[in-house]
Amino acid sequence: MNYLDTLKHPVIRRLSLIQFISYFGTWFSQVAIFSMIVSYGADEITIALTAAMAMLPAVVLAPVIGLIIDKIEFKKLMSILLLVEISMTLGFIFINSLEYVWVLMILIFIRSGAASMLFSAEMALFPKLVSGEMLKNTNEIHSVIWSICYALGMAIGGIVTYYLGFDLAFIADAILYTIAVLLLIGLHIDIKRVEQHESNFDMLKNGFHYLVSQKKILHLILLHAAIGLTSFDALITLLADLKYKELIAVPLAIGWMNATRAVGLMLGPFFISKIVSKNNLHYFFIAQGLAIMLWSILEYNFYLALIGLFITGFFITTLWSYTYLLIQEETKPEFMGRVISYNDMFFMLSNVATALFIGYASTWGLSLEGITLILGLGFIFVAFYYRWFRKHYLLND
Repeated sequence: MNYLDTLKHPVIRRLSLIQFISYFGTWFSQVAIFSMIVSYGADEITIALTAAMAMLPAVVLAPVIGLIIDKIEFKKLMSILLLVEISMTLGFIFINSLEYVWVLMILIFIRSGAASMLFSAEMALFPKLVSGEMLKNTNEIHSVIWSICYALGMAIGGIVTYYLGFDLAFIADAILYTIAVLLLIGLHIDIKRVEQHESNFDMLKNGFHYLVSQKKILHLILLHAAIGLTSFDALITLLADLKYKELIAVPLAIGWMNATRAVGLMLGPFFISKIVSKNNLHYFFIAQGLAIMLWSILEYNFYLALIGLFITGFFITTLWSYTYLLIQEETKPEFMGRVISYNDMFFMLSNVATALFIGYASTWGLSLEGITLILGLGFIFVAFYYRWFRKHYLLND
């Protein structure tokens, strides 16, 4: 079964289109946000905190997100969340100096909270619609769409921000979310809902107890969280501001670097997806680590660094989608929303820690090349962790 066969499923097809539009809008405005705070004179810590704020909701709201996903009908929830994203995006227009950066962070937190809940809801829905090879393809399609939108959104967002300004980028983003809401009207989901008769407290308690009792799922969540080491937003922004701004404008540098990495994210699955398995996954963790280390060597030159970024992105999509698949396959349907939200919590916590490490390590005097090298070495460690996990949990299946 290929991707086209999977997209024949009407719900998967409609959700994929909605994802494409909303994700494109998110990354379209991401360039504007970081370019805006750089233009206002933001330091390394402010940049890192802004990057972390986009990831923090999935960390602090995970138990509540899981409960909401398991209780509220998907289409209704999705409509509300998209409207929240529209409102917060329009709010960015009113930020005109670093004096209001705290307001910007609140708006980012709320918008990212809605986006995190929507993402978790989708990933909890997919195993209820499809299974096996079709579920694997659905995860990869979702990830490829994210990558395409990341590439196009960052590249086009950088150009629009540079030539037309921040406000128009935010308005365009809100319009894209509005289109996604209109497409949602025609979405028809026909699945048997798992009725939840427990109180909210009991759902929280039982979901937590289920997760803690499933050691295999916990290890898989930690392995998936390791992909958070590729959270390069703060690093790319610092490279654009401290290394490349004499060569190319900061918005264009941010846009093109992220877009180049996203091309790798998009193309990688077409070459790797068919060969990755539980038996060889550790080799792809090693390949990811080596790619990041190569990028660190090439960062002295903007154009060579683009090559390194492309290679860095080549393995990320497959690692992300395959580790997510392993978690979905191990989780009981009645706990899916809560487990997925906890998984996203650990993943985003890894992203936040990575962003903060980049910001603080830079202020401590560690070179950006050295920071990148350390992130690459992290994946080498994860490869050995996966080998241990496979020996103790997978070979006995």
